Amino acid sequence: MSDAAAPAPSSGLSRRAWIMILTGAVIVTLSMGVRQSFGLFLRPVGLDLEIDRQTFGLIIAAQNLLFGLIQPFVGAWADRHGAGKVAVGGALVYLAGLAVAATAANALGLMLGFGVMVGLSMAGVTFVVVLGAVGRAVPPEKRTLAFGIVTAGGSFGQFLVVPAAQGMLDALDWRVTLFVLGGMVALIIPLALGVAGKPPVADARDGLPLKAALREALTNPSYALLNLGFFVCGFHVAFVGTHLPAYLRDMGLSGGVGAGSLALIGLFNILGSWLWGAWGSKGSKKGLLTLLYALRGVAIAVFLLVPLSPASALIFAAVFGFLWLGTVPLTNGLVAQIFGVRHLSALAGIVFLSHQVGAFLGAWLAGVAFDLTGSYSAIWIISIALAVMAALANVPVREAPVVRPEAVPAE
Repeated sequence: MSDAAAPAPSSGLSRRAWIMILTGAVIVTLSMGVRQSFGLFLRPVGLDLEIDRQTFGLIIAAQNLLFGLIQPFVGAWADRHGAGKVAVGGALVYLAGLAVAATAANALGLMLGFGVMVGLSMAGVTFVVVLGAVGRAVPPEKRTLAFGIVTAGGSFGQFLVVPAAQGMLDALDWRVTLFVLGGMVALIIPLALGVAGKPPVADARDGLPLKAALREALTNPSYALLNLGFFVCGFHVAFVGTHLPAYLRDMGLSGGVGAGSLALIGLFNILGSWLWGAWGSKGSKKGLLTLLYALRGVAIAVFLLVPLSPASALIFAAVFGFLWLGTVPLTNGLVAQIFGVRHLSALAGIVFLSHQVGAFLGAWLAGVAFDLTGSYSAIWIISIALAVMAALANVPVREAPVVRPEAVPAE
């Protein structure tokens, strides 16, 4: 570990580490905040471009899938060359994608902008790349807490940006709203300086060379189980984030309740991400993941059983928000704990790919189910079953670091 990244005796974190944590949190705030507002565009865009929910859901699903498919490669590049360059490139593609979507005349144009370009760009400006840089800058005992702080940034963005986007949609054309959101994304470019810098030269304590690290992880049962759990997380987040506002409108509630629900998810996930990260720094990460997924299933079941009202919708949003992205610091913390930080962005990127496959299915299948049946009931039930599966999958995870030879050659 370089001198610049050495922990300060007083706080346990160096000045450089704090800069990375705080600027990384703001980058995630902007990138995820804008992205989490996309569900609000389902109705106005669908009416204007005459596309159904299945098509809109497929576009968001494609965004999620491409986001995941490219993430391991972008993560590996960031591990070698630094997160700053990757974040700048991602922000530029993000801006271009929003511009293409804002000028789209049909579903194909929306797919190119929202689906392909935004999907590819997100791999450079969200959790995996930022957490990889942060993970190398903080000591192991502070790592999961630092991950929780950065993850909370994504929720803070959701809390700020989603209501602002709804206000703009109420007052302005959806195309103008996308251009304004693009202005927020542009702020990522100067912020990328905070996470810039080539990672330090690795040694045996940091992990194996990339090819060997991939073989080690892909043959480890615990890594497979973490992938399975994160798949479920992606399904839940994409389904709720994309379709909850429309579901509430279908059930007779106002658009304001839908936007308020997404905002509350973001607000309570600020607290949730920080607390799950803090708890993960002190206790069993796999135990916390088991509890978190089980509570998601309970929250959905209660939401479906009680009579729907503005109050019940907002309470569900608050509870689900507390459980929203607490999986991120815990899962990334386990990957770092088990395999080391040398290729954290690459290995976490593969786990994130699993998350995005789940997100693809959550966004798309919900649209298919609605168009076929006029209801989201089947997807809610599937979400409960998946929560149970994810909870059980985390029980046998082995949290101990892998044992490897002392001398590991540098790449």
